[in-house]
Amino acid sequence: MGGSTMTSCFLLLPLLLLVMFGEARQAFSEIEEKNKQIELNDHIEATFKPKPIIKMVTKMANDHNSHDTHSSSSHMDHINPLLRVFFTINDLKQGKKLPIYFPKRDPSKSPPLLPKEQADPIPFSLKKLPQILSYFSYPSNSPQAQAVKETLEQCELKPIKGETKFCATSMESMVNFVRTAFGPKTHYEVLTTSHLTKSNVHLQNYTFIEAPKEIAAPRLVACHTMPYAYAVYYCHYQEGDNNVLKIQLEGENGDRVEALAICHMDTSQWSPSHPSFQVLKIQPGTIPVCHFFPADDFVWIPVPTSNSKLY
Repeated sequence: MGGSTMTSCFLLLPLLLLVMFGEARQAFSEIEEKNKQIELNDHIEATFKPKPIIKMVTKMANDHNSHDTHSSSSHMDHINPLLRVFFTINDLKQGKKLPIYFPKRDPSKSPPLLPKEQADPIPFSLKKLPQILSYFSYPSNSPQAQAVKETLEQCELKPIKGETKFCATSMESMVNFVRTAFGPKTHYEVLTTSHLTKSNVHLQNYTFIEAPKEIAAPRLVACHTMPYAYAVYYCHYQEGDNNVLKIQLEGENGDRVEALAICHMDTSQWSPSHPSFQVLKIQPGTIPVCHFFPADDFVWIPVPTSNSKLY
């Protein structure tokens, strides 16, 4: 009798271990899935902020007929720190000091661009917003849902005169868009802002410690990160003169930044209510407007085939 009981125990033990192992794997899988969702939510919340550079090249239908160049408070008495990225061509000189906002986001927490085979099956349209929110389990009244909605709205806005735009959801789609701008046989270089020192300071006064360096580029494609459940870039190029610059900056706390900036020489087609005009106290078409790029935005430019940084 005792032997039979012992035998039964030995037979049940492997089954019990299998059940426990299966439950443990399931629990681990659930935890892993929750962690992924938390990371996605953190990415949305970290990037769910106004994108003044994006709004520079997009506008709602009623903006075109608007002639109001002032905000509700005269000339924005209290300027949003996020808007401290604009300056004029007259500021481009060594020794110039400007307050500049540089977001300090951790690249390791930002999801990469999805492969085309993963991105294409996921709906990406304002008409399919309910399906998208359901796909990512975002409540309709959540900050994540609002971020997704606003990104889709920006991506579907009609481009301004002379602009060609595209929201890239995969690296392949981004590269294909760049090829339409430069031609299929052209080689490309990617430029971005580089933080040479580590700091948690977002807004401070920076000094131009060298004369800005202009980078020759007959055409450029600028790509800006958008708040979304996965990596989405708003990419666009415009006809007309746009100067690409590298500017060496030093902050009041000693921060060093090799900053990427663009100067738009013709702003006559921009929305009169765009914040750059309010910050700089100017009007469309009067003077070239420049802006800095954060480190997670970048610019594609065509380069000679002898250049080593080719794509």
